Amino acid sequence: MTPRVVIADDERLVRAGFRQILRSESIDVIGEAANGAEAVDAARNLNPDVLLMDIRMPKLDGLEATRRIVSGSESRPRILIVTTFDLDEYVYEALRAGASGFLLKDAPEDQLVAAVRVVADGGSLFAPSVTRRLIAEFSRKRSLPSRPPGLDQLTTREIEVLRLVARGLSNQEIAAELVVSEHTARTHVGHILSKLSLRDRVQGVVLAYETGLVQPGVEDA
Repeated sequence: MTPRVVIADDERLVRAGFRQILRSESIDVIGEAANGAEAVDAARNLNPDVLLMDIRMPKLDGLEATRRIVSGSESRPRILIVTTFDLDEYVYEALRAGASGFLLKDAPEDQLVAAVRVVADGGSLFAPSVTRRLIAEFSRKRSLPSRPPGLDQLTTREIEVLRLVARGLSNQEIAAELVVSEHTARTHVGHILSKLSLRDRVQGVVLAYETGLVQPGVEDA
């Protein structure tokens, strides 16, 4: 299925560049938005599969737009944050609000295309070199919330898998680390998300850092 995409960015040239890249790869760009308010309207009226969301926009920023879109009762697009800033607290908040991942604006063209396809297919864009560093940075500044009840329902192996997810490992990499099949790794991740009532693995990463299950910097040593 060809992904249907809306591009939300306050810079016309950025929108034009993204549109050209995506259309050259047979991805259907069905609309654009110059601010967060227009992005919310486009999500409601155009029903895209993916919405590329800039963070710093006039009228309504991408963070609040993401919250409104994700909390809507109607069919919701997957939100892919695109930003110039790889250590931007707004990006962290957007992930917590329900975005499916993020991409830096200077990423190679093939990464943009791949990210849109991954997110459209229901996956999460999770770049360990950037996302993990961002979450670690801002989780240091926050007091830990109470331990969510679902965390106590996880098995020892599921806790282990969640820590690997928080390190940014894919299902294939988790399988190699634990010497199990990729199917088994995928099943573990699915059980974790279900038990913790999480939308996707990005939210699992946020929870792992915020609850102290993973300590910033320790797993990367």
